Amino acid sequence: MSNTSNFRQAIQEAKGQALLGPNVIPNALPYLGGGLVLTAVGTYGGLGVIQNSPQLFMPTLIVAGIAELILFFIASSIAQQGNNSTALPLLAVYSLLTGYTLSGLIFVALGTPGVGFGGIGIAALGCGIAFIVGRNIGSNLSDKDGLALTSTIGLGVIALVVVMVLQLIFSLFGVYTPTWLEIGISGLGVFIFAGAAVVDFYILPRTYNDEQYLSAALSMYLTYINLFVFILRLLIALNSNDE
Repeated sequence: MSNTSNFRQAIQEAKGQALLGPNVIPNALPYLGGGLVLTAVGTYGGLGVIQNSPQLFMPTLIVAGIAELILFFIASSIAQQGNNSTALPLLAVYSLLTGYTLSGLIFVALGTPGVGFGGIGIAALGCGIAFIVGRNIGSNLSDKDGLALTSTIGLGVIALVVVMVLQLIFSLFGVYTPTWLEIGISGLGVFIFAGAAVVDFYILPRTYNDEQYLSAALSMYLTYINLFVFILRLLIALNSNDE
């Protein structure tokens, strides 16, 4: 979904407008696919570090996470300006770093009975289904329904972020989320980002012009990466033996 800090402004700009970029999503799809491939490469590299030099993984994970955050803001700002030649290599590195930071979750999934490669495949398949359904529904939403859904998903994302920040804070003090609550949080995340997959196909052509395809690709990339993460978290929680 639209990934900038001025999300509400994007909604206002979309209201009642004709399409700014009728071809922005088709233009973005090759770059979305390329970003996902690079993410898989980054994940493979992270798994290699975990298996061969586990003592290096946490320090490098912290560095990668910080670099990923910085690159996101820099690359998204450049992409919105339509400077695609500069933004593209930055987004490529961002995708690799995202894959590296995901490798810990993938490692846990591979080691969880009942999840493994099959669960990773289910999460990827779920993202594919969300894309197909989202494209069919989101492209045909009326302005009234599109804006209502966009506002609802935007509020849901805010609520989810608050919950996850609290979850992180509690974990720093040794208070870990019980399985039933993790299932609830993960299920909420799946629901929200499945809705975001629909919103993307409504709001992106009304937010970006055809030359801002990298911004659209980044928005969709974030939607599918987050959906993948929450499906995988849900599968891990459902197959956990903890109470």
